[in-house]
Amino acid sequence: MSEQQKQPDIIIIGGGAAGLSAAQYAARAGLQAHVFEELAPGGQILIVDELENYPGFDEPISGFELSDKLAKQAERFGAVIHYATVDSVQHNEDGSFTIETGDGTFTVPVVIIATGAKRRELGIPGEHEYQGKGVSYCATCDGPFFKGKRILVVGGGDAACGESLFLSKLTGDIVIIHRKDRFRAQRSIAGMVEHDEHIETRFLHTANEIKGDGKRVTSVSLHDIAQDRDYEEQFDAVFVFIGADPRTKLVPFAETDDSGYLVTNEVMRTSVPGLYAVGDVRNTPFRQVITAASDGAVAAHAAAEYIDELKGQAYV
Repeated sequence: MSEQQKQPDIIIIGGGAAGLSAAQYAARAGLQAHVFEELAPGGQILIVDELENYPGFDEPISGFELSDKLAKQAERFGAVIHYATVDSVQHNEDGSFTIETGDGTFTVPVVIIATGAKRRELGIPGEHEYQGKGVSYCATCDGPFFKGKRILVVGGGDAACGESLFLSKLTGDIVIIHRKDRFRAQRSIAGMVEHDEHIETRFLHTANEIKGDGKRVTSVSLHDIAQDRDYEEQFDAVFVFIGADPRTKLVPFAETDDSGYLVTNEVMRTSVPGLYAVGDVRNTPFRQVITAASDGAVAAHAAAEYIDELKGQAYV
């Protein structure tokens, strides 16, 4: 029987950094680990041109290259990667899970959800064209590339305000726009933004279009709602923080927080025994490639212990 045909011990849904790390650690623990990824390994890091803060690389590495390394490493330890869609996850009365996929139906004791979160985009001209060329959704990832540059931040929640404060340590020329007349962020963090001398706040503003020279962002067309006028202004980068939607529809039976993220404990277990959540789909305070990889390793270790416990009960 081939590795592909063997009954998996654990199914990991999602092939980003969290899912592939979970697969590697599960396989190294002697488990038959199968990863289901509907597109290509890597998840959101695939769109990162240069990743300069992942430990162990003295030179920046592209998201594509890191994704390829993660996938090959997991497969080297025995994990199986399926390029197929997961249609449903059923939690059975005996505690197991039945997974309907494009590659067949599987019943396993453990599932790790690594489906991530879909970031909300502005949906304006130029946004897709200049992603990775000045348009970003992560200040920690891309902010250092724009030290001393002029930056536009779009959003009004905790993320937008918090990331603006981070960016203000890198440059003294930031404009944050929000379509409402006040921030949605917690009062304490919003107040810090409003009193930061490096940040100019413009309420009742939206972005119409992101423009550039084909290689990088050069300006943004803005709309002043109060005065009902459009104008264009020079910017070197646009950071968008208008929220994200965690992909949890496969496991509606698991507990989520007020924002829809899966709630986990310190070993990544959800409210359902045998179901673990890793990466951006769970309620984590910090969303980075390295923390996603850490989540995967922790979840795989906990899952291996859980499976050992189940086997011990079966022998009693």
